[in-house]
Amino acid sequence: MTNGITPRIAPVRLATPANDAEAARFLAQAAFGGDAKSIANLKAKGYDAWLNEQFAMSTDIGYWDWMLSKGYAATSSNPSVHNGAEAVLWRKLMRSPDVLRQRVALALSEIFVVSMVSVTSLWSGYGAAGYMDMLAAHAFGNFRALLEAVTLSPVMGVYLGTRGNQKGNPATGRQPDENFAREIMQLFSIGLYKLNPDGSVKTDASGKALESYGLRDVSELAKVFTGWGFDGQSPTSPEYWRRPMVVRDASHATEAKSFLGVTIAADSGAGAGVRDLKIALDTLFNHPNVGPFIGRQLIQRLVSSNPSAAYVQRVAQAFANNGSGVRGDMKAVLRAILTDVEARSLPQNNYSGKLREPMLRLLQWARTFNAVSASGNWNLRNTSDPDSGLAQSPLRSPTVFNFFRPGYVPPSGVMTDPSLVAPELQITTESTIIGYANFMQRAINGGYGDLTPDYTPWLPLAADVVALTTQLNTVLAAGQISASNLATIQNGISDIVIRTDADRLNRIKAAIMLVMCAPEYLVQK
Repeated sequence: MTNGITPRIAPVRLATPANDAEAARFLAQAAFGGDAKSIANLKAKGYDAWLNEQFAMSTDIGYWDWMLSKGYAATSSNPSVHNGAEAVLWRKLMRSPDVLRQRVALALSEIFVVSMVSVTSLWSGYGAAGYMDMLAAHAFGNFRALLEAVTLSPVMGVYLGTRGNQKGNPATGRQPDENFAREIMQLFSIGLYKLNPDGSVKTDASGKALESYGLRDVSELAKVFTGWGFDGQSPTSPEYWRRPMVVRDASHATEAKSFLGVTIAADSGAGAGVRDLKIALDTLFNHPNVGPFIGRQLIQRLVSSNPSAAYVQRVAQAFANNGSGVRGDMKAVLRAILTDVEARSLPQNNYSGKLREPMLRLLQWARTFNAVSASGNWNLRNTSDPDSGLAQSPLRSPTVFNFFRPGYVPPSGVMTDPSLVAPELQITTESTIIGYANFMQRAINGGYGDLTPDYTPWLPLAADVVALTTQLNTVLAAGQISASNLATIQNGISDIVIRTDADRLNRIKAAIMLVMCAPEYLVQK
């Protein structure tokens, strides 16, 4: 692709998985993996019907309401830390039946990043719960509404400085905080460089990449995000964490604002802040970069680190027009991503697929083996520690750039093609590899926190190592583990002599552990 006109490329879609492995591969992309029952359900329904069912599915109790139900808002609890946040995040992701919505909400949390690491205000655990409820609510809506909800989220306001952002003051030299203005362009909508519809970067005659915006655009746009703050605040109730921020006219910049080729006229009247925001978000939403920029990142989070230009373009086309003339329809975008021929065909090259994120591996294990909290309180902890955890935990990114950058290239030269990226390898080191193996060994053997898996359905397979490992290979790795590596696993677990039910259980646990550490499992094709 060059800077010329890109021909429209028609999407190619497959209707139904041909076998269990194809169904398991889809569920690894669209859900958090699947067990034998969910694989059979998908094969019976087909992709479109499964997606329609998920789009229409209501959720069980939301993040926020679950925390309320557990008494985390009681004045006797400690509201100054993230009380209940880990419990509600893991519980919802591991158990909620609307699995596509939760999968997409988690992916969106890695694009529109906020982090509990930096948000430590009063009741901020509720802030995390409210943020995930908001992402889940907009996961199947329109991107324009999602962009506004993210912008007015009180958690985002605290994280990137919109909350309490004051208009400029020539007398003191004060300037509006530019943090959110920069990130909403760089990370949440249009990106650094002008893009062709297939996601390739536009260049000038000398081959230099054309920037999407400049410093003046940032400074001018920052004026839009002045005057916003909490909609009430209370030391005895967390409710303000789920109400969108509101603007206070006295703190909002009233002068004209020019950015991205648009000028908002000076306005000191009532409601100017709301009007300014609408124009700014409409401008960003309608920028031609948004479809390929956001589409590519969603593909990376769900399917593949290195989608082809044609794949990105097909998804961008769905973003631009859902077939009924609607721009930004997230259902159309997700359907285009998950049913595209590049997602549904088993790759024949070495650069397709992606490294499974560590927290996705834990979620897959929990859902596959029906792990539940014995107490009902989901006493699970932050898994960010790279030595004893997963180097990753929901809503605990170390920076606004997520746990890893979408364009990350390992510096050691293992990627022989400089155009290829491997985002998840940014958190993959000698320490995190060992940390993951140790963490999963503990979880598989003894549970995680008060979480207990149920391996009972697998006990009948324990005596047959071939049947056991073949089924695990299907449900966990979509049949991707090679015959030779599967034979190695079979030889290893055959050494566990079966005399009792405890022996059967130990063989099953060992087999799960070895499959989840196999290189062909770790790379999701």
